[in-house]
Amino acid sequence: MDWPNKPLPFKVYSSLEPIPLPREFSASSASAHSSISSSDPPSVGVKIPDLSALAQLLYYSAGVTRTIRHNGGEHYFRAAACTGALYHIELYLVCGDLSGLEAGLYHFGAHDFSLRRLRSGDYRPLLIEASGGERAVAHAPATIVFTSTFWRNAWKYQSRAYRHAYWDGGTLLANLLAVAASHNVPAKLVLGYADGPVNDLLGLDTDKEVSIALVPLGHAGPPSGLAPPTPPLELPTMPLSKEEVDYPAIRAMHEASNIDSATEAAEWHGVADAGPVPEPSGRLFPLDPPDALKQSAESVEEVIARRGSTRRFSHDAIELRQLSAALLGATQGMPADFLAPGTVLNDLYLIVNNVGGLPQGSYAYHRDSEALELLMEGDFRTQAGYLGLEQELPADASANIFFLTSLDPVLQRFGNRGYRAAQLEAAVTGGKLYISAYAQRFGASGLTFFDDEVTDFFSPHAAGKSVMFLVALGHSAKRSSGG
Repeated sequence: MDWPNKPLPFKVYSSLEPIPLPREFSASSASAHSSISSSDPPSVGVKIPDLSALAQLLYYSAGVTRTIRHNGGEHYFRAAACTGALYHIELYLVCGDLSGLEAGLYHFGAHDFSLRRLRSGDYRPLLIEASGGERAVAHAPATIVFTSTFWRNAWKYQSRAYRHAYWDGGTLLANLLAVAASHNVPAKLVLGYADGPVNDLLGLDTDKEVSIALVPLGHAGPPSGLAPPTPPLELPTMPLSKEEVDYPAIRAMHEASNIDSATEAAEWHGVADAGPVPEPSGRLFPLDPPDALKQSAESVEEVIARRGSTRRFSHDAIELRQLSAALLGATQGMPADFLAPGTVLNDLYLIVNNVGGLPQGSYAYHRDSEALELLMEGDFRTQAGYLGLEQELPADASANIFFLTSLDPVLQRFGNRGYRAAQLEAAVTGGKLYISAYAQRFGASGLTFFDDEVTDFFSPHAAGKSVMFLVALGHSAKRSSGG
């Protein structure tokens, strides 16, 4: 890696005045586990977030939670985990007139916790049209648009950074959905929209930055009239690096899953199910009852604020009740335009290294019966380390949770864009595992892997499936005094 050329971890519009966001947040009465367990937006009448509510959602999704000095520079800890701590996900806000904020298009500046107005006027009708009339978008007083800036992650991960757009977008989305649920703000993940109009609205150079998701927030009557024109934006931003390296495979992959029109977006919305996990034939280990979810009374905001980065795991065990709480809390579903209650795109497979109450071995998770099926008993620490790209973290973790999907039915229903959906569902679920782990005072780390070898390891049970994500869980190892 070219360290002197490391990208700036923020997008900064250098010619626009900041609109500072309020830093006094309202406390949530919901526990972290109840927040991540929410799968449907609340049934409410009018729910319009004000500037303070939006500030809270932005802070606990993508804000800087603390800053430390390290090796002569500053290191920023953000609310959600990100591969390589490179923070390539940007957030934009499209809203009508709100209490404390005029209608417009805004960029969230995490570096100074401010908004910057890119366009004035109500552009929600443009998002409604681009999404093919998606109801959650049509009734949202505000919508957050997620983007990924390719180079900020490709600097380290090259073309594989394309996957990280969804891994890192997903962990951030997990925070956003959980905080919204804790404050009864309707929120929904929307992937069915025409890419071109949204990218043009944001003024993106799509060779370098693209939109990856919409999240409508709140509920009110739809806007009247048409959106203002969207002439090209020519707003200078601070250079990310002295030079950037292009990885054409990222653009090719993304463009192959674009939606070209509002009509296509309307037809895209719907439901797919990757199919049931095969009926269990091995020994079943029931998870602890859902009461395990109530063991932590901390709010999701408190958990996010103290979340750290697990760089080493000890070999200490977590308990079955803790693993149960994490699995049950994370897998209750999520509000999304490609899912319905009870449908999933990803199946969960585990390598258990040290979980009190479970034999060491490989497992498949059965959501319907809330049980783990033992596929093969044995000590697979060495294999876990190899599968996780020959790293120590998965070998040392108490448990490794792999997300695998049968892509064929997903792609048949959603076309190439189904790959985005499968990646995001896995990463949002993984982000919820992060929250549950830290709520229970142990750690989590998202990891990369050798794709085909993971499928082979869990086969024949996982034959034909593709790996989307990996999350390792366990107790953090204490650093030595000299480390």
